[in-house]
Amino acid sequence: MFRFTIKHAAVAVGAAALVAAGAVAPAAASGHSDDGGRPPASATTTPIKHVVVIFQENVSFDHYFATYPNAANLAGENRFTPAAGTPSVNGLNEPLQAPNNPNSVQPFRLSPAQAQTCDQDHTYTDEQKAFDSGLMDKFVETVGRGAGTCVDYGKGAGLVMGYYDGNTVTGLWNYAQHFAMSDNSYNTTFGPSTPGALNLVSGQTHGFATTSSAVTANNTVIGDPQPAGDTCDTRDATTSTDTKNKNIGDLLNAKNVSWGWFQGGFRDCAATSTTTVGTPVTSKSYIPHHEPFQYFASTANLQHTPPASVAEIGHNGPANHQYDLTDFWSAVNAKSMPAVSFLKAPAAQDGHAGYSNPIDEQAFVVDTINKLQKTQDWKSTAVILAYDDSDGWYDHQMSPIVNQSNDPTVDALAGTNCGTNAAKVLGGYQDRCGYGPRLPLLVISPYAKSNFVDHTTTDQTSILRFIEDNWGTGRIGNASFDEKAGTLNNMFSFSGHGDDHGSRTLFLDPKTGQPVRG
Repeated sequence: MFRFTIKHAAVAVGAAALVAAGAVAPAAASGHSDDGGRPPASATTTPIKHVVVIFQENVSFDHYFATYPNAANLAGENRFTPAAGTPSVNGLNEPLQAPNNPNSVQPFRLSPAQAQTCDQDHTYTDEQKAFDSGLMDKFVETVGRGAGTCVDYGKGAGLVMGYYDGNTVTGLWNYAQHFAMSDNSYNTTFGPSTPGALNLVSGQTHGFATTSSAVTANNTVIGDPQPAGDTCDTRDATTSTDTKNKNIGDLLNAKNVSWGWFQGGFRDCAATSTTTVGTPVTSKSYIPHHEPFQYFASTANLQHTPPASVAEIGHNGPANHQYDLTDFWSAVNAKSMPAVSFLKAPAAQDGHAGYSNPIDEQAFVVDTINKLQKTQDWKSTAVILAYDDSDGWYDHQMSPIVNQSNDPTVDALAGTNCGTNAAKVLGGYQDRCGYGPRLPLLVISPYAKSNFVDHTTTDQTSILRFIEDNWGTGRIGNASFDEKAGTLNNMFSFSGHGDDHGSRTLFLDPKTGQPVRG
């Protein structure tokens, strides 16, 4: 039997409903070009005209925010001093710190000098085992990686219990101070990168070809297959075969809203990136299974064809909305930033343990946001910083199980299942046990609430739902998790500020994460 209570996610309040209630002033598109002769903006239900999703890799909430807003501030490390009145988060409070934690290794602080670490086990099944029916006490035994060729600082499998504080992830803590963060946001399902990326853009991991062992007999992706036909593929692959499956790109195209996925190294399969912390690690910049739109025929650019011109970026053309990261900045510099942009860092800067680290990740995130704050579009932009999965890193908070799955070959949340009520299996599609582990989520925007912690239950598809609601695209359908997604609206303040939103900026040093003058 389950040792936890099955919960339901908060029901999202659509932006259109907020408009009707008078909480949000509708921001209709003008009938003429924007400043500088740019094309007219698409109609939105909030003042947000540009959403930029920075989608990073493999971090649990506790791994980055366990002790927020209190950092150790040891000698020689970047100091972090919280502002007066900073709200607390659901972190590792005293009952969960040593010696009281139920895991076999107690949670411990990783210093900035320990930024480079081993990758943890973060498979669909083993993450469920770590949760141990809600007891959250089997992380070391199930997802902790043992000693080997990677850097574990003598912790072996116990490394999985490590966390950083504001002396290492200084930039993220400073963004949390000045903008909005969530301490109750989750991986849509259990498992690694590809399910997380697919859920971000479509809310559905079902309906895929069983040409890879990472796809179950129920046609559900639970591992990391590569997108079939991608010219950068090196191993087993799959593609969406359910003709009812759609993604947010399909919905935005139908509404003629500009959009694009921009990934480091997309232009050249051989391009590499190298970390700058500890022993340098060099990796291929582009990782095929991190690119979710490549799994759908309607939005794939399998040959990595570049856009025919800067004017094409964000619009229909040879690139089919799939671009190199450099193309994003070409569009920004041409004052034609797409309405919706998904940014994926080159591997060395995406935060994934093993080949990236939080300090190199910080450099990418801060540099990106610094540049965006200097654009004329900043006053109508929302940057959403989100993650694809937890990497298996310890997090103490049990997720609400809003979708069950009863497949004894892969499910293990409560013995050999993730619930046995067929009525609780969305669309009847198995192997989508969720929500999975808790993940960081931040909103950096002139319209984000300041020094605010949101406790609304959300998941990766809450980002999808915000985009759907803002541009009135409708839902994905076919049992997408966007049906259940909680709202991001509580992280914003859309009324009562007038034009002063555009002056809300925070410039940080990409190396230290400390505030600097813009």
